Amino acid sequence: MAGQRVEVDGGIMEGGGQILRVSTALSCLLGLPLRVQKIRAGRSTPGLRPQHLSGLEMIRDLCDGQLEGAEIGSTEIRFTPEKIKDLKKKIQLSVFCLLRSVCLLMQVSMPCVLFAAFPSELRLKGGTNAEMAPQIDYTEMVFKPIVEKFGFRFNCDIKMRGYYPKGGGEVIVRMSPVKQLNPINLTDRGSVTKIYGRAFVAGVLPFKVAKEMASAAVRCIRKEIRDLYVNIQPVQEPKDQAFGSGNGIIIIAETSTGCLLAGSSLGKRGVNADKVGIEAAEMLLANLRHGGAVDEYLQDQLIIFMALANGVSRIKTGPVTLHTQTAIHFAEQLAKAQFTVKKSENEDDASKDTYIIECQGIGMTNPHL
Repeated sequence: MAGQRVEVDGGIMEGGGQILRVSTALSCLLGLPLRVQKIRAGRSTPGLRPQHLSGLEMIRDLCDGQLEGAEIGSTEIRFTPEKIKDLKKKIQLSVFCLLRSVCLLMQVSMPCVLFAAFPSELRLKGGTNAEMAPQIDYTEMVFKPIVEKFGFRFNCDIKMRGYYPKGGGEVIVRMSPVKQLNPINLTDRGSVTKIYGRAFVAGVLPFKVAKEMASAAVRCIRKEIRDLYVNIQPVQEPKDQAFGSGNGIIIIAETSTGCLLAGSSLGKRGVNADKVGIEAAEMLLANLRHGGAVDEYLQDQLIIFMALANGVSRIKTGPVTLHTQTAIHFAEQLAKAQFTVKKSENEDDASKDTYIIECQGIGMTNPHL
C-alpha cells in the first residue's frame, strides 16, 4: 500500500498515546503510510512507553505492515501498512502489555478488525482496571452497548482481572467483520430511569471496603437525586479470576432513551474507601448536569467510528474534551471526515455547557465482504 507518507505531529493537542492510537488505526484501515514525530513530546518521559509499543506492534501484526523506529523512548516512528489480514481463518492475535490497559489496546484494534475478511479473536493481557484508561467494567457496561449502535457486535470475555501495579489481567475480544458502519444519533438523552453499579475489591483487600465505597456513593447521589433507587452492588472478585489486589467502583445512569452515562474511580494506597465512592458519584452527577447524551469519557471513543460510518452521525455532549478535539483533528486529517462542533440550540440546554458533535462519515466499505 505504498503512497505519500502522511506527517503526524505527535506533540500537539492531547499530545499523548491517543494520537498514536487514532492515527495508526486509520493508517491501517486506509492504507496510509505514516510518519509520527514528536511522540509525547510534552510529557515528563517523552517518547514511546511499553503500552504504546504494544499497540503499535499489534496494528503492525494485524496488517502485516512495516514499523520502523519503534522502541522504548523513541519520539519518531514510521509505519507502512499492508492489507488487513484476509487469511482463510479467524484472526487470532495475542498481545501482552503487562502493566497497562487492555481497554486502550481494544481501542486501537477494534476499528481495524471490523474491516477484516473473517471473524477475529484478540487475546489481550495487561491491566483491566488501570489508571488513566477506561476500566473494563466501563467498556462492558457503557462503551459496548453504545458502540454497537453502529451496527456490529462484539464479545468481551474477562478471563482474569488485573490491577496496577502488577497488571496480569486477560481479556478475549471476539467480533465479526461488517460491510459498513451505520451512523448514530445520540442527541435525546431522555430522563434518568435507573442508577446502578458495582463496587469491587480483589486480593487481600477486605469486603468491607467495597461496602464502604458503595454506601458513600449512594449517600452522595441521594443529595441530588432522591426519587430513584440507587443499586450499587459490593463485589468480592473471586480469587481465581483476579491477579493482585485492587478496588474501585463504577456507577451508571440509564435513561428512557437508552443512553448510558457513568462515573468511576479506582482506589489508591492511602485513600479511604469513602473518598473513592464519592469521587465516582460526583463524576456521574457532573455528567448528568451537563445535559449530554454521552459522558465525558465516551465522546472521544466514538469519534473514529463516526468518521468511518456511512452517513451523518450526531452526538450531544457536555464540554468537549481535549481527547475528543484531538480525535476529531486526526480523523479529519487522515480520513477526511467532516466534523462540526456547535453549542446545542435546544432551549432546555440554554443554561448548560452542551454541544452537538456532527460528522459526515466517509462510508468506509469492507472490500472483503
